[in-house]
Amino acid sequence: MSLQPEALSEIPAETARIARAAFRKGNVIMRLRDEFGALYADADLAHLFPKRGQSAWSPWRLALITVFQFLEQLSDRDAADAVRARLDWKYALGLELDDPGFDHTVLSEFRTRLVEGHAELLLLNAMLARFKEHGLLKTRGKQRTDSTQVLTSVRVMSRHESLAETLRAALNQLATSHLGWLVAFVSTEWYSRYGRRIVEA
Repeated sequence: MSLQPEALSEIPAETARIARAAFRKGNVIMRLRDEFGALYADADLAHLFPKRGQSAWSPWRLALITVFQFLEQLSDRDAADAVRARLDWKYALGLELDDPGFDHTVLSEFRTRLVEGHAELLLLNAMLARFKEHGLLKTRGKQRTDSTQVLTSVRVMSRHESLAETLRAALNQLATSHLGWLVAFVSTEWYSRYGRRIVEA
């Protein structure tokens, strides 16, 4: 995927109106946007994306979604659903109400680009710098931080994904050790449903 750098977009008027009506006092997600804008800029992550090919989702948005995932302990699938369905997320990301979002695998690909480009500290460092600018953090000497916790936490599977993977593993084991039983008692629908990892479905 290629990158066409995108500046922080204005919050669409209808998205802002409905989100503020639904969250009269705001919430953490909306306040992050109001106080800090995008937190990230595409220019900071441009080196991770090629200049040619299919256009990618804006890195500043994907970085922000990764932070929201960590805050709310969401799987990639749940986070992609939140981008499509939640008013506060659409507000923070500057999306139209009818924006269809993206496939959940985009988030995994984004994290892979961060790690392979040795840029995993960018998200944490940029956020800490913005918090310092606003006087929310004070320098008290050196402290080591590890952003890998953020990247690994958002890879956690939901209960639905864990259950499906357990069933898939059990069917694979049966196929290896008791193929006759599997053929006799398991419907063909199960093969199409559990034949692939759920994250690939």
